[in-house]
Amino acid sequence: MDVRREPRWSRWALVAACVLGGVLYGWALDSIGYGNSYYAAAARSMSQSWSNFFFGAFDPLGVSTVDKPPGALWVQALSVRVFGYHGWALIMPQVVEGVLAVAVLHRAVLRWAGPAAASISALVLALTPITVAVNRNDNPDTLLVLLLVCAAYAVTRAVTASAGHPGTAGPAAGPTAEGVAVGPSGARGGRGRPLAWLLSAGALVGLAFTTKMLQAWVVAPALLGAYLVAEPSPRRLRHLVAAGAVMLMTSTAWGAAVDLWPGAKPYVGGSRDGSAWDLVVGYNGLGRVLGTRDGAGTGLGNAGPSMGGDPGWGRLFNDQVAGQISWLLPFCAVALVAAIVMDVTRGRLTGPGENGRPGAAAIGATRAGWVLWGGWLVLCWAVFSFAEGIFHPYYTTQLGPAVAALSGAGAVTMWRLYLRPVGAAWALLPVAVGSTALWSVVLVRRTPDWAAWLPVAVAAAGALGVAGLLAGRVLLRAFRRRAMRTATVASVLAAVALLAAPAAWSAAEPLDGPGGMGGVNPTAGPETGSGGGGAGPGRGGPGASRGLSGRGGAGPGGAGPGGTGPDGTRQDGTGSDGRDGGGSFAPGGGGRRGTGGGGPSGWGVSTGTLTADRQRVLDHVRANRDGARILLATLSATGAAPYIIATGEDVVAMGGYNATDQAVNLAELQSLVAAGDLRFVQLSGFTGQGADADPRLSWIQESCARVDLEDVTDLYRCGT
Repeated sequence: MDVRREPRWSRWALVAACVLGGVLYGWALDSIGYGNSYYAAAARSMSQSWSNFFFGAFDPLGVSTVDKPPGALWVQALSVRVFGYHGWALIMPQVVEGVLAVAVLHRAVLRWAGPAAASISALVLALTPITVAVNRNDNPDTLLVLLLVCAAYAVTRAVTASAGHPGTAGPAAGPTAEGVAVGPSGARGGRGRPLAWLLSAGALVGLAFTTKMLQAWVVAPALLGAYLVAEPSPRRLRHLVAAGAVMLMTSTAWGAAVDLWPGAKPYVGGSRDGSAWDLVVGYNGLGRVLGTRDGAGTGLGNAGPSMGGDPGWGRLFNDQVAGQISWLLPFCAVALVAAIVMDVTRGRLTGPGENGRPGAAAIGATRAGWVLWGGWLVLCWAVFSFAEGIFHPYYTTQLGPAVAALSGAGAVTMWRLYLRPVGAAWALLPVAVGSTALWSVVLVRRTPDWAAWLPVAVAAAGALGVAGLLAGRVLLRAFRRRAMRTATVASVLAAVALLAAPAAWSAAEPLDGPGGMGGVNPTAGPETGSGGGGAGPGRGGPGASRGLSGRGGAGPGGAGPGGTGPDGTRQDGTGSDGRDGGGSFAPGGGGRRGTGGGGPSGWGVSTGTLTADRQRVLDHVRANRDGARILLATLSATGAAPYIIATGEDVVAMGGYNATDQAVNLAELQSLVAAGDLRFVQLSGFTGQGADADPRLSWIQESCARVDLEDVTDLYRCGT
């Protein structure tokens, strides 16, 4: 539609959706703490020097980076520089980014499918359970989603801007005086700058790549394909080549700068050789898709089954993932069928063009929107369903905008088909409502002890909604006014049936506290399955990170004894009594709700305070460091994070997130000890497969003396 003719209620609906999202994302921030301790420590380290800021360093000395590009952490580190280091200073940018995503989605869908679809889409995104959970956390997915939604908006503008022809501004309007172009429902485009908008979309996808690497590219074919589908032509192919070049250059800019950096720099966490290129192709590339150790560049292997269920067609519908994102997937599937029906029959999905039929530009713009959002959904579903490597349920927040857009546009499209006097396409709306309500009941019944009234309410509302739609259709020919009232009431009941359960799941997150594994693997709603994962922080001089043992930014890697954790990896650092021995993930820690889980670096939320055992370790190493440049080294980042969060002091993680990186190899470790730069090593933190065979671990246990502290069995003093 012509956005200048947007009805006032649409603007108020946008405001309401943004307020709702802001409340859900920002409610009770004190219960969130510092979120994922890995990223929280990184944000503190990055705020201490501009070198750490650029590289995304995990530790204050700039020894190693986190295992992701620093895009999202840049925003958090800037917030820390402005407001100081507080948990809310890390989470508040996430809340703002989440609300902005709701607003931008509304504007994108408005231009494509009109105000009703836009309002529904904004509401659905605000209520998406996994989106609520992720936006209350410091993981990078919140910024990833915002940037991709902005890219979708830019593509929508490019499509409508290039469709300039005399058209209409609404379903009942005649040709306009200004000869504007129309998109779906009369979307105004004008003869704007389509190439400029498309290039902007490419740049935004590139920025999303700098937030979470190849995951951002999953939706790129849908974005670029939508532009071509709207009006296939050689000119548009040239535009796509230019946009692809911009996307590629923007995506690779940070990684190329890191790999070509001439001076000292941190070891790139998650890589096998310290390069950003290996991180892109390995751990965050083939490793995620294929699940092989060689592809991943770490010792995690295939972590999919324990985190998000076995790969396959039904992964998004299993116990771990379904309650986070799948509620409206049946509705979206029927919506895509409705779009095909409408496209084939050339119905009044857009405003009438010449001879009462939609113009070619309007049809093309409409089709482009379905390709964009439908392609987004299908591509993400395929990648997330069949990925053999590390998969967390919270990754599915990337499907949220597509589910929301298709729900809004699908509802409007199916309503128009429902009102058609002839044909069988009217049945799509009751089918969509009935199947989606039934799936909601199935999901809610997976947790029978939680909100026992909810499946009854959903089933009743769904049944009444379907019955009302059927009755309205029977009355449509003879009693149109009464039929419209009946169908309208039925539609309201249907909306209640479809949104009640996901809304309850979403509300459980701010009301009950962090779900899943807290900051490591945020989830919403009651517990229905397991999950795991997470990731980390740095500091150096203003010009470059301070090198260790002659190599800029060396960082750690190691291993240690311990129990078995999620995905088959190991946990260590527990005392003989099974309690957390100073930085590890205590076995069994981290309940479904709350801040437990073995303290700040456990499976729960980081609180910013040290356990009694860690405090004893900190006091001892401070008093006995003997001028060492490094206060303490740990095997993995999860062992170092609590100390960095609580103190900001020079604690180093030798082996990255799960102790498998070679940020500080054995020779460098020995050199640091011999030079007096390192005195204390703690064998704590989350460790990956094969870490117990690491030569650094053997050398520490054989050459260093165990320190005798109460309830601490994993602290060693090295050197004389």
